[in-house]
Amino acid sequence: MSILIRNGTIVTQDENRRVMKGDLLIEGDEIAGIGDVGGLADEVIDATGMIVMPGLINLHTHVSMANLRGIADDVSFDKFLEITYGADANRSPEEVFKGALQGCAEMALTGTTCFLDLYYSEDMVAKAAEQAGLRAFLAWAVLDDDKTTQKGSPIENCARFIREWSGRELITPVVGPQGVYACSGETLARARELAKDNGTVCHYHLSETRGEVYDLMKREGSRPIDWLQEIGFLGEGDIAAHSVWITKHEMIALVESGVSVAHCPTSNMKLAVGGVAPVPEMRQAGGKVGLGTDGCASNNSLDMFSEMKTCSLLQKHSKWDPAIISAQEVLDMATTEGAKALGMEAQLGSLEKGKKADVVLVDARIPGMSPMNASNAVSNLVYSCSGRNVCCTIVNGKIVARNGALAGNSTG
Repeated sequence: MSILIRNGTIVTQDENRRVMKGDLLIEGDEIAGIGDVGGLADEVIDATGMIVMPGLINLHTHVSMANLRGIADDVSFDKFLEITYGADANRSPEEVFKGALQGCAEMALTGTTCFLDLYYSEDMVAKAAEQAGLRAFLAWAVLDDDKTTQKGSPIENCARFIREWSGRELITPVVGPQGVYACSGETLARARELAKDNGTVCHYHLSETRGEVYDLMKREGSRPIDWLQEIGFLGEGDIAAHSVWITKHEMIALVESGVSVAHCPTSNMKLAVGGVAPVPEMRQAGGKVGLGTDGCASNNSLDMFSEMKTCSLLQKHSKWDPAIISAQEVLDMATTEGAKALGMEAQLGSLEKGKKADVVLVDARIPGMSPMNASNAVSNLVYSCSGRNVCCTIVNGKIVARNGALAGNSTG
């Protein structure tokens, strides 16, 4: 199958961050040409007045909680956890599947082509992602046996999931130690061993709230990142979600350990965690920082365009500096930096010949995106665009959503 996208404004996100007027050719699952592309294709898409861009990468979510949207709005963080943990404990695998399929549909329709998830019953999430046609990195939640509502041992459940789902085209199993508040040193050691044995990484919540930090200091005498470093847990290629309440020393430890961060500004603000993740400082120190929505219970949306704008405004406002982070840097976080965090920069994150064909078309002809040209296309994507402006989403060379509808798949 070949697809030729004609006459679009292409935001390449390549090394030189080129924005050009031209064509993009997809053959099979790869980008075969970009710029002035001749020849024919099985399908031709006229992208006049549209922005052609890399698919967005949601670096932290709980996609199956899409059907729990609004379950715990406007309550304290402790009450939020009480409500969501209670809901999690009573969900059937079928409910998890339906929620995941709904969430995957929302992401496909709003320009997300790849996501990193952390939850239990990731086998159900994997089935939903495959049905929706999305690229998914799925971390099965691992925690102490006496703190889980899972049937059986979480570490054994995770190991079984990895065995059963490794080697798939779009699905990559990941180990998901929940966080220092639910994992003992022994559990973290077993999670690390499992990840090492299977050639994967760990994805976990880290220093999301002040309470999480202080509780661990009472228990272990150290702040979370310091403690994880002391027990030898921090690992190259890991992805830590949130990382709001961290010191400069801890930040440097994360960067030097090769741990990436998934910044979730909307969730952090809605749950009033109180701090602001030091995104510019982490980036300046050489760290990899991507962008995530978190789940619908704490965000109410999986729209990564909204997340980009929120990220930018939060950093500017909190630092009293409108230049602290640019639109280009925020778009990088949602594309190239997310790809680097996943170890997929050679295949994802930019539109270049030979890379995977994860491509999004955005309608820039509407009043809210006008005027649009090569000089302001990135600015419009970050500050003016909504996921509702997406008119076509392509994953691995296949159209998964077009004109507000899924392409041949059902949300159930």
